[in-house]
Amino acid sequence: MGNAERTRSSEPVLRGRDWGILFVLCGAIFLEGIDVAMLNVALPSIRADLRMSTGALPWVMSAYVLGYGGFMLLGGRAADLFGRRRMFVGWLTVFLLFSGLGGFATQGWTLIAARFVAGVAAAFMTPAGLSIITTSFEEGPRRTKALLVYSGTAAGGFSLGLVAGGLLTAVDWRWVFFAPVALAAVVLVAALALLPKAPRPDRAGQRVDLGGAATITAAIVLLALGVERAAHTSVGWTLGTLAAGLAFLAVFVAVERRSAAPLVRLGLLRNGALVRANLAGLLFAAGFFGFQFLLVLYLQELRGWTTLQTSLALLAIGVDAVVAPTVTPKLVARFGNARVILGGLLLAVLAYAVFVPIGADWSYLVMFPALLAVGLTFSLSYGPLTIVATEGVAEDEQGVAGGLFYTSFQFGAALGLSAATAVNIAATRSGAPADLLDGYHAGFLVPLAAVLLAALVGAFGLRRGRRGPDGTGTATTVSATTVSATTVSATAEAMAAHDTGAASPAGS
Repeated sequence: MGNAERTRSSEPVLRGRDWGILFVLCGAIFLEGIDVAMLNVALPSIRADLRMSTGALPWVMSAYVLGYGGFMLLGGRAADLFGRRRMFVGWLTVFLLFSGLGGFATQGWTLIAARFVAGVAAAFMTPAGLSIITTSFEEGPRRTKALLVYSGTAAGGFSLGLVAGGLLTAVDWRWVFFAPVALAAVVLVAALALLPKAPRPDRAGQRVDLGGAATITAAIVLLALGVERAAHTSVGWTLGTLAAGLAFLAVFVAVERRSAAPLVRLGLLRNGALVRANLAGLLFAAGFFGFQFLLVLYLQELRGWTTLQTSLALLAIGVDAVVAPTVTPKLVARFGNARVILGGLLLAVLAYAVFVPIGADWSYLVMFPALLAVGLTFSLSYGPLTIVATEGVAEDEQGVAGGLFYTSFQFGAALGLSAATAVNIAATRSGAPADLLDGYHAGFLVPLAAVLLAALVGAFGLRRGRRGPDGTGTATTVSATTVSATTVSATAEAMAAHDTGAASPAGS
């Protein structure tokens, strides 16, 4: 009885003010999740209604990815310099307006422009929201609980968004844009009422590092573009784009070394746990979103499932929305972040390995346990990685840490999707069912390899990191929706390739 009482007393207690803050920030990350997830399933209807070409359609998603990824680090630093609440509320308003504008689009270019601005808004809003949590809850059990609730809500938004998107698209694809506006309006009103006002940050002696902002934005946009389009363009174009991105990255490092007020303090990158966190996050995202893309393609292309059937099938992955805020905190308290993360990554290895020999007639009952395992993987890895990615970082750099956090995750997603697409197309000799199946067998090796590498990073972090309930090992980054953007881009072009019986990347 005494042990039980001690356990209860050690559990983190979140009070009314805490839940008010979480309500707002979870609402925003849920909004970002469903926004992109719903759009995933609406693309075919958008293409038909706006008469967009197959080549132009992926830019509806790519525009969001480039805006989100390109401005993420700047958004994180802006939150630190200009006030987290101010940046969150302001850019949430921009996100609301341009998400709604997409629903009124009558031409493809209007929709693409609206999605780019929405991506930029998310790049400023999301790290501001994360840093509000990490600065409002002291490091330890209360922050752990808050971040696990936050991450579980984000994952739930993505999972439920797939189902909601199927239902709304059946009515009219424009509701995929209008529905998030209603949610954003509620979150905005709640933010004004519930987020505490903080004193204006002391920026004496500080200024915006315009040189660093320009060079890192150019670097990330070019690198994201090169990776995201790698499976759909020539090798020369891809290498040229990546080389230009790396050149801007080198210039950024040189600028930051000489800057009195750098956009990103390079000393952050000397933190071994932070580096392992971002690397593990990159690989985890590559595996998760590469797997999801291939599964959607398999169900719709080879099995002939409808969009709604596919969405409902993927709902099993949404178990993370329940497990993450309830079970994961107890596991973290018992075993520490590093061990829980490693357990999640090893579970992912098992789940993805099950799909490598997938057959042409597998029933959903056969797939269900592995899909459930994928959801549990997210539950065990996603939240704890978020915690480790921001642990030990000074309060005035929490926005930057969040920006690094999300940027790594997006890069991993883009890389995993591009690799999965390229391998799938290259291994598919024709549109015959047997040849399509060969493409999936090869493609599923990509997410398997990614999480195997992530597990190795996690094991290294466990050996190197601190032990005990607050031990850290690896970390990663969050945003499930950014990544879906690349999913659709890859899906649209890969499906087009298969529709024409493509046997190689040239066919795409």
